[in-house]
Amino acid sequence: MSGHSKWSTIKHKKAANDSRRGKLFSKLVKEITAAARTGGGDVSMNPRLRTAIATAKSSNVPNDNIEKAILRGTGELGGVQYEEILYEGYGPGGVALMIEVLTDNRNRAVAAIRHTLGKHEGRMGERGSVAWGFDKCGLIVVGPDSIDEDELFMIAADAGAEDIAPSETGIEIVTPFDRFDNVLTAIQATAADIQLAEISMIPQNTVKLEGKEAERMLRLMVALDELEDVQKVYANFDIPDVLLEAAA
Repeated sequence: MSGHSKWSTIKHKKAANDSRRGKLFSKLVKEITAAARTGGGDVSMNPRLRTAIATAKSSNVPNDNIEKAILRGTGELGGVQYEEILYEGYGPGGVALMIEVLTDNRNRAVAAIRHTLGKHEGRMGERGSVAWGFDKCGLIVVGPDSIDEDELFMIAADAGAEDIAPSETGIEIVTPFDRFDNVLTAIQATAADIQLAEISMIPQNTVKLEGKEAERMLRLMVALDELEDVQKVYANFDIPDVLLEAAA
């Protein structure tokens, strides 16, 4: 799992501090709108919305943007209505891909994804072709020196965490999908430095890539991330950290 979380953490930090910030803001605001549309605008009753807002605030999305996104989601403010779609595919080396989309134009989204995959030695997969190899879970990464590891273990375990393990990225905490909000709330009540907190598709097994094949895979990940309609990309690659940092 560390390859997946390492890529997500590095990408999130970099995007929040460079020229990609505008695209990151757009994706975060779209997620808030979708969360409010499916679960309502009451933060106390909508865990997905709470997570979306917390993620947006951690990336310094202005409060005004957040409030307008909620109103668009609840229908109190006019705007584009987004459709949520999950596409499946393959990258170089047979890496499995799950591509999460929020779009107002399904044809545009699928055409852009198919073109990008083809350009980078990937291909679209049939529905269900790779989904079986991923588990929908909560993923939280905490800075390695911000809280005592034993203390964090006890807090997260009591709140319902499934797995807690140190890595070079930090301390990785995996939660069942339905316990993510409880665990995140418990950790937020401490002084822990939360570097990443998201609902994620975590691979059951990984494909090890090195050299040129790893570089091609990461170019594909970057290209998919750049697409307007793509919210998140999950993959089961295992790639050396030095290449992940360079690509992100």
